Amino acid sequence: MNSATQVPSPVFGPDAKPLQTASGPAWVVDSVDGIPVALRESAFATRCQDFRYYEVLEESLSRQFDFRFFVLCHEATGEWAVQPLFFVDQDLLAGVPLGIRSIFSGIRKYWPRFLKLRMMTIGCAAGEGELDHDQPWVAPALHDAIDAYRHDAKAFLILLKDFPCTYRGAFAAFSCSGYQRVPSMPASRLDLDFASFDEYMTKRLSKVFRKNLRRKLRAAENAPPITMELLTDVTPIIEEIFPLYLQTHERSEFQFEKLTKEYFCLLGRRMPDRVQYFVWRQHGRVIAFSLCMVHEDTLYDLNIGLDYSVALDLSLYFVTWRDLIEWALRNGLKVYHTGPLDYDPKLHLKQRLAPLDLYARHNSAFFNPIFKLALQWLEPTRHDKVLRSFPNAHEL
Repeated sequence: MNSATQVPSPVFGPDAKPLQTASGPAWVVDSVDGIPVALRESAFATRCQDFRYYEVLEESLSRQFDFRFFVLCHEATGEWAVQPLFFVDQDLLAGVPLGIRSIFSGIRKYWPRFLKLRMMTIGCAAGEGELDHDQPWVAPALHDAIDAYRHDAKAFLILLKDFPCTYRGAFAAFSCSGYQRVPSMPASRLDLDFASFDEYMTKRLSKVFRKNLRRKLRAAENAPPITMELLTDVTPIIEEIFPLYLQTHERSEFQFEKLTKEYFCLLGRRMPDRVQYFVWRQHGRVIAFSLCMVHEDTLYDLNIGLDYSVALDLSLYFVTWRDLIEWALRNGLKVYHTGPLDYDPKLHLKQRLAPLDLYARHNSAFFNPIFKLALQWLEPTRHDKVLRSFPNAHEL
């Protein structure tokens, strides 16, 4: 069922808050369970992360985020759309380098919540933001629903989080009504328009980096054998892979969500048609894993976990990435897409940036001009020098 398909008029419980948009009625629902089954089954049906993904997030990350959902109706056509949102206490310094954050440590010693504000966030708590479907009424209806709800939400900030740049036209109404668009840390992509990994190295990579990469891969080849297996359900080995995720997560300078064991277990069980866990072992011990999703012609590389007791010596980042690309080629996929951060290797591997946008405003009309000015300095890409070296950095 397409998300824009007409469905019978749903009945919402007494806890649903009614709103009104220019397109028709809307509601704020405080749980997945408050959304009728027909809408859940159709929501995000054409997206890689369909509504099952948001169900998993609510079940596994509810201690970090307070989840809600807008349900929108286009009265003239009978079409419906669902849009996830969540509330979080956000540190406005999270997107700046550690050195700058340390400047404020003295203030936070006496004022722990300095520049930490409750935020209403529209989008995905663990991934890129998307609209339910592409009908042109959805973005304006969402804008109206946010405006009708934002004062009752009792949040200082409103944020549309990590929406691909392809939404810029649809979100023009936000840019014209008090929201400041700034670049978020971008994802990256690689077109798989080559026949083999060797061809890719020969034709795409610089001579210096190609030589360096071959040396890194030989280090793993000369070590005890590393094997790879594919799984959809990692519940039996969650105690082996989860510590590797934590190692990698804790090494990241920028952190937002912290995934849980429940997330990794539920995702494979709920979405076995999309989810692939790549697991690498040495001497029978798990030393790396990658959580990926496959949709249409694209391999989405979502999360990685590495055992850093061996990761650097074995160049596991490059070994696992090579194996993913080779698997994608064998299975006829055309695009590799991965999330933000770690831009230096991605630059040398000739990936291109896939820009993501933030649309933000302060809930107070009085403070919003000051906030928009400050946002120009707080936005995260401003402090990453590597990003400027990508050939399409101007698209940010």
